Amino acid sequence: MSEKGESDNSGFNKLNWFTRIGYGLGDCAQNLIYQVVAGYCAFFYSDVYIVGNNTKESSSIAGTIMTTARIIDVIWDPFVGAFVDKHNPRLGKYRTYLLACGLPLTIGCILVFCPFDFLRGSIIYAAVTYVLLQMLYTCVNVPYGALNASLTRDTHEITMLTSIRMVCANIGGFFVWTLIPIFLGLAAGKAIPWGFVFFQFVGSIPGILFMPFVPAVKKVVGKKNMFYLFGTIAIIGNIMIYIVSKSGVNSGDNTWMRIANFVKSTGFTIITGYMWAIVPEVISYAEYTTGRRIAGIVNALTGMFYKLGNALGGIIPLYGLRILGYIAGEEEPSSLTKEPKAWFTVMSIYNIVGLVLLITCFFASKERIAMEEKETKNVKVTDLFTEFVRNGPLRIIALYFVTAFTCMTTQNTINSYLFGMSNQKAGTQEGIRWLASLIPAIFNVVMIIIIFFYSLTDEKIDEINREIERRHKASNAEEA
Repeated sequence: MSEKGESDNSGFNKLNWFTRIGYGLGDCAQNLIYQVVAGYCAFFYSDVYIVGNNTKESSSIAGTIMTTARIIDVIWDPFVGAFVDKHNPRLGKYRTYLLACGLPLTIGCILVFCPFDFLRGSIIYAAVTYVLLQMLYTCVNVPYGALNASLTRDTHEITMLTSIRMVCANIGGFFVWTLIPIFLGLAAGKAIPWGFVFFQFVGSIPGILFMPFVPAVKKVVGKKNMFYLFGTIAIIGNIMIYIVSKSGVNSGDNTWMRIANFVKSTGFTIITGYMWAIVPEVISYAEYTTGRRIAGIVNALTGMFYKLGNALGGIIPLYGLRILGYIAGEEEPSSLTKEPKAWFTVMSIYNIVGLVLLITCFFASKERIAMEEKETKNVKVTDLFTEFVRNGPLRIIALYFVTAFTCMTTQNTINSYLFGMSNQKAGTQEGIRWLASLIPAIFNVVMIIIIFFYSLTDEKIDEINREIERRHKASNAEEA
């Protein structure tokens, strides 16, 4: 394929910039639509919505709702993956779902933050809307992930595509983690928690600043060494956060706290961003060993495990807060506003913008490599479990995803509490520090150990993809 995107019929397509950026905007969209829920819903449920109308129990009730929803979603994933692989919609095997499910996802996310007083505190309403939201997100996220592997087999293009995707995702993350606290304050007419804002701001910079250089870094140090290097940087940053937070994080002007978060985010953003580039490798390995390119199934598997990580990452901080004796109290200047209508307004705007970006991704992306029509009828839900058992690299990536997203969700969830804990007892504050720093550091150590066992080098993947293309050409020649 030329730089303009014209196919060379080899599968090793060179993508144009409209496709690269347009595909990346799909991840930016999912941040604006979904990450606002993943990152802020715990605080919303416990301190704004006050689920169960109980300030002492709201965090554990929220944890139960969110964990139950994510477990249901884990069961839902294989059915979505099999459905996607088994069908070939007219508008595209994978990209169709960006349109078909994007609007319901947007509406579902908005309903989670509904501000009506007669619903406030209702456990049933919170549970139903949150479960539906998780299921709708899967209907967008699984085919979006599969779309990545359908654009090209070229490992350098996959690395570049993933880097651009993660830059776009982190731009979305910047709007979520840095700007939402500002917009909430403005919408509520309340004080803006600048300490929290600046902390989040410096944490967003590395993903935008450094991700474009990942292909060059990987070329110099190698794939595994890159994980080792940046994993170690993340660990150092987490330890720094703990040490500095002991000196009084609630002051809001702690420069060293921001530096610590920058260091942590530099490492963690790279190792969690680049892991998505490994998923197409596992898909190619599956095709190489079975002759079937079940991208939807593989992405459903990775989706199952990162959602399992999200579930664990929700259990750890929310139940941890309950054990630590956290009590949802009065609004603090250093914390997020607790005005329900402000939350509804801000989240609604974010979701509408996210929907527009999903539509842009649909027009920018086009499948070039996908399962052939004759193979789709043989796809079964049980293929997911069969592939997991027989695909060693997939099992390693699954374990990595669980650990990475447990770590990520724990950090993102607890940060909202880290800057509003001055009214809590000393033991509770210490526990929050551990949840925000030292426990994630332990997870990063585990992630380094896991990636050590990943066996697919770039050279091996190139060899596998060339063999797959050779087989396709031979098969086409025989049919001709």
